Amino acid sequence: MTVAQVPPRFDGLRALFINCTLKRSPELTHTQGLVDRSAGVMRGRGVEVDQFRAVDHDIATGVWPDMTEHGWASDEWPQLFQRVLDADILVLAGPIWLGDNSSVLKRVVERLYGCSHLLNDAGQYAYYGRTGGCLFTGNEDGVKHCAMNVLYSLQHLGYTVPPQADAGWIGEAGPGPSYLDEGSGGPDNDFTNRNTTFMTYNLMHIAALLRQAGGVPAYGNQRSEWAAGCHFGFDNPDYR
Repeated sequence: MTVAQVPPRFDGLRALFINCTLKRSPELTHTQGLVDRSAGVMRGRGVEVDQFRAVDHDIATGVWPDMTEHGWASDEWPQLFQRVLDADILVLAGPIWLGDNSSVLKRVVERLYGCSHLLNDAGQYAYYGRTGGCLFTGNEDGVKHCAMNVLYSLQHLGYTVPPQADAGWIGEAGPGPSYLDEGSGGPDNDFTNRNTTFMTYNLMHIAALLRQAGGVPAYGNQRSEWAAGCHFGFDNPDYR
């Protein structure tokens, strides 16, 4: 490391990791091993880190902010959603099953989607000004497929997705050791460690830039203004 490469600090930023494992606490989850690597880098650079396992909570199925208003007896998502809003950085993490994201992760994305119509103080969609990334572990192929789905979803909802905002580890195809199992080589895999580190710093860098800029500039993307009739120079041929 040269003198010019002084590690930056990101004090004041907050990150939330949602582990979408299928295993309830305190059962060991290999995904948590990769989450811990990324979260450790963030803490070392001054980021306040929050995290939870989605499966530990009563998250109802649906695409509304509070599913108790739509027939469900209980729903913890409204309380968990406040932790999402409190975070500058969101990392969705999970296992790979049948080459795809876990059912738990898909439910979390659906609930994020259910709140995406909400607006921030600038009249933009609620997730504007935040960064998003993802982490995966498994024993089969599927890291890129899972990341493609999650990163598309996050940017569509309003998150800013930095360069190389995904990382993962997969062992040999078929039955075999998982990430934290003895002899897996997972925690020592240079490719995974490099990508996890790059993802983590890119999330922090872009989150810091957005914080310094006051978020995404609020012009041409305010749903409240569009609804009020301000179309930001968009010419509608029907009115010509």
